[in-house]
Amino acid sequence: MITTGVICGLTCLAMIVMILWKPQIKWRGIHFDTYPPIAMLGCITLLVSGHLPVSEYIKGLTADTSVNPLKILVLFFSMTFLSVYLDEAGLFRYLAGVTLKKAGSSQKKLLLFLYLTVSLLTVFTSNDIVVLTFTPFICYFAKSADIDPIPYLVTEFVAANTFSMVFIIGNPTNIYLATSAGLGFLPYAKVMVLPTLAAGTVVWFVLRFLFRKQLSKSVSTRVELVKFKNRTAIVLGTAHLVVCTAMLVISSYVELPMWGIAAASAGSLVLTTLIAAKIGCWRPKLIERSIARLPWPLVPFVLSMFALVLSLNRSGLSAEIAKRMAGGNSIMVYGITSVCAANLINNIPMSVLFSTLIPEGGGLGPVFASIIGSNLGAYLTPIGALAGIMWMSILKTTGVQYSFGRFTKYGFCVVIPALAAALLVLGLIL
Repeated sequence: MITTGVICGLTCLAMIVMILWKPQIKWRGIHFDTYPPIAMLGCITLLVSGHLPVSEYIKGLTADTSVNPLKILVLFFSMTFLSVYLDEAGLFRYLAGVTLKKAGSSQKKLLLFLYLTVSLLTVFTSNDIVVLTFTPFICYFAKSADIDPIPYLVTEFVAANTFSMVFIIGNPTNIYLATSAGLGFLPYAKVMVLPTLAAGTVVWFVLRFLFRKQLSKSVSTRVELVKFKNRTAIVLGTAHLVVCTAMLVISSYVELPMWGIAAASAGSLVLTTLIAAKIGCWRPKLIERSIARLPWPLVPFVLSMFALVLSLNRSGLSAEIAKRMAGGNSIMVYGITSVCAANLINNIPMSVLFSTLIPEGGGLGPVFASIIGSNLGAYLTPIGALAGIMWMSILKTTGVQYSFGRFTKYGFCVVIPALAAALLVLGLIL
């Protein structure tokens, strides 16, 4: 038990150090994330040392259950492909331009429109895609308008990681924790809509208060709308995303697996795009670009962290942790500890771990509380979520100065009222 705990602990500690010190390395002109190899090293160490038999690991990966990590990855990557495809076609940048144009010269209106746009897009896509799409655009616009980009960047990041709670597809952590509890798309959404709206309303007023001084200056530049790169692709991508979301809503009633619906939608989009390109005599390069932009490092990371959790279960450490978390208000306990755990080991391995800690027969309170913590925990430090790591990396490349301390300062101001509001409403619902 002790050795397993040491290996897992050192792996998580090494990931934190690398994320803070050197999240990426460059080799032959290609940038690589450093955290997946560390997670893989921890996984290999457990397998080679015998603390996790290879046969048990393979059995876990191939098990015909809802929490099979391979199925979850297929679901997440398929939905991400639909979102990235629309971004490559120019939809998100166009919507961002419309938002900025409607705000005119008022920064207060601009912040509100940005918040609403990011929130709405996140609901139907995912927080990672929205962060990757809007962050460079905000940096560019703020520089052109000679305004402080920080209020908009923080608002965008907070909105994306708040409204990713609404649907199960908004975050891979939602998928893992919800499927581990046997929740389908609609049963999940019925519970999470109100806690998300509560958190979203609270954080908006907190953000407006935090940045009240910066928002007093007028915007001095005009926004030119970005034209659609490919109208046919916009129509195809939007149609597939709408149909896929509708199918996910009724998936539990028609007894179709969510991962199968998402995979079929992504495959259909590729096929129809190739046909349309053949008919219209244009090259479907956006398919290649979309595939290239998928978060591939997530695959070895999730599969490796799954091995760490299996080893903790096998050694009895998970049971010991669950025992210590028993008692008291389970919603508050799991909500608060999930936020803390996400900022120690990242929210994806946290979700894999917490799926084993939630007691059977204890109701859905701990499940939804952990989902809330896995999303809102992204506010506190860049370690809390992959979105935070990517966000900080983009800011660095665009020349925006934003330190770890500043991230934590604003995150601390937002996470406490947001978490309190979401958990309070969750408790009233359940």
